[in-house]
Amino acid sequence: MNSPWKGKAKATNQDYDDLGPIITYRHLLSNNLGVRDPLRVVALCDSDAFYAACERVRLELDPSVPIVVQQWESLIAVSYPAREFGISRMDKIKDAKKKCPNLLAVHVATYKEGEKEPGYWENVDTRTHKVSLDLYRRESNKIIAMFKEALPTGEIEKASIDEAFIDFTRPVREKLLEKYPYLAEAPTDAPDGIDSPLPPPPPIKWDDLGTALLPERTDDAGEKSNIEVDGSATWHDVALSIAAELMQNIREDIHSKLGYTTSAGIARNKFLAKLCASYKKPNSQTILRNQAIPNYLHPLPFQKIRFLGGKLGDALAKEYDVSTVGDLLAVSLDEMQSKFGENALWVYELLRGIDRTEVKEKSALFKSMLASKNLPKPITQPSDGHQWIRVLAAELALRLNDARVSIPTLWPKTIVLHARKGYETSRSKQATFPFVRNVTVDVIATAADKLWKELTGDTKTVNITSVQLAFTGLEKAEMGQKSIEGFFTTQDIQPPTSLKRSREEDEPLVSPENTELVLPRSSDVEAVSFKCTRCCKTIALQEGQTTGSPNEVAQRLVTLRSEHSDFHFAQDLANSNDGLVPVPRSSSSKRKKVEPKGIAKFFVKK
Repeated sequence: MNSPWKGKAKATNQDYDDLGPIITYRHLLSNNLGVRDPLRVVALCDSDAFYAACERVRLELDPSVPIVVQQWESLIAVSYPAREFGISRMDKIKDAKKKCPNLLAVHVATYKEGEKEPGYWENVDTRTHKVSLDLYRRESNKIIAMFKEALPTGEIEKASIDEAFIDFTRPVREKLLEKYPYLAEAPTDAPDGIDSPLPPPPPIKWDDLGTALLPERTDDAGEKSNIEVDGSATWHDVALSIAAELMQNIREDIHSKLGYTTSAGIARNKFLAKLCASYKKPNSQTILRNQAIPNYLHPLPFQKIRFLGGKLGDALAKEYDVSTVGDLLAVSLDEMQSKFGENALWVYELLRGIDRTEVKEKSALFKSMLASKNLPKPITQPSDGHQWIRVLAAELALRLNDARVSIPTLWPKTIVLHARKGYETSRSKQATFPFVRNVTVDVIATAADKLWKELTGDTKTVNITSVQLAFTGLEKAEMGQKSIEGFFTTQDIQPPTSLKRSREEDEPLVSPENTELVLPRSSDVEAVSFKCTRCCKTIALQEGQTTGSPNEVAQRLVTLRSEHSDFHFAQDLANSNDGLVPVPRSSSSKRKKVEPKGIAKFFVKK
């Protein structure tokens, strides 16, 4: 049966009924309205051709030099001057140089065996080198730090290595009350007190604030739109203009101090901010006023919108025979939900410029760090694995030391080694990572080498196509903590909560053998006890056990931990009501797989 909704139609005013809400004193003076705040302002700031810009700044080149960043034979970044020659990331390096004979091609930094840090080497080879993105991470963190410094009351969410969302709502409210102090309280003669509407806003001069998308009555094809618009300024426009001024100042500061140009989109939510950030790149900013939203969205091919492409976009286009946002607006919510499930409400609202996603600042405290290498030539001899372990160890050493510059007490609980053949399930070994005063490549590589030996055993030949080395359980010690003991007082041994072991036997969480990896010197360790998180008691080695070499003392402490954990496990088993023996994870009983429904099925990886 053919869908009655096929065909194209015009949007109406009812599709955009929230563009000009009445803003009251209560709205202005409240601080906890969240994503429904009618004065909400969000921006997306994107660094222009970021990897290429980082290399240009590193090499102290003129901004007009055409430059591309190369990773093996592919291009991963193309500067805007290079794009003027028609070069794109789809080009091979030989083709790019034909288009622009003066093109400067810089290969990303790489790690190689025997080097503690990545470098820019000649004759890099994927068989012997590993790509490093550390320069770009560092520069990205500098930009985020400048946003946080300039907007102490704002929310900054790092969306990717070259993008960040900024919630300007609170800083804008502060500036708004500073510029217009008469709004700080409702007039005594206000008819509804604090719920009275704000007085008419002042005129706004957009010229110096970037490209302000103004309400229009024609779409991009020049056709007259039947969406009525009101071009007069609103208090949300005032909020947008304040955010635009703040953003412009920060962008200029980033350019003058770090040398990077950026582009920004400023609107009422994350979806619209990202959509308009690329409106006039590079080195620009675009302000999307509420009244301009309908005519900005209406002609857009909806499959170009993030998450509305792919399988879901194909299904929508086929079901309703549509191609633009305006076409889809003719489909009612009931009809869309009947075909695509209740969660189709998200699509319905997105097409109307509604997005209630929060800007959430991500913690600077990492949970894990991973270095990996997919090997073009498989490892066939166990002895050949050590060179790659040193390369991965160099990356982890650099990243952990970088992170400890801002968080000096950051330390990993566990080091994990994964190895995989083709697309088979990877095998892994892990061990407690001992504390040392200086994290070096040697310390990490020695720990990982032991795991490698345990993983390969007495095997004469192997066939490994991927190796990963990771730190997990990264935690920050409490300030003022003088001994390493505090690093190992939580989560070393996870207390069993359902009478199940937390790891299978071939992947122990704490193993006396594994913990012997790189035992610290006596000057590095002060701990001869630990505090149990189950019973809150301090469990210490007996007096005679604290003597001997540092290796022996540390080994006894690990054994004591394991014994104490077993004690609690036995207690839990004895006190359980059903008296059943815990079932291991490898039990033959399997959970029934639940098939996703509605729009969720379009995001499932096969």
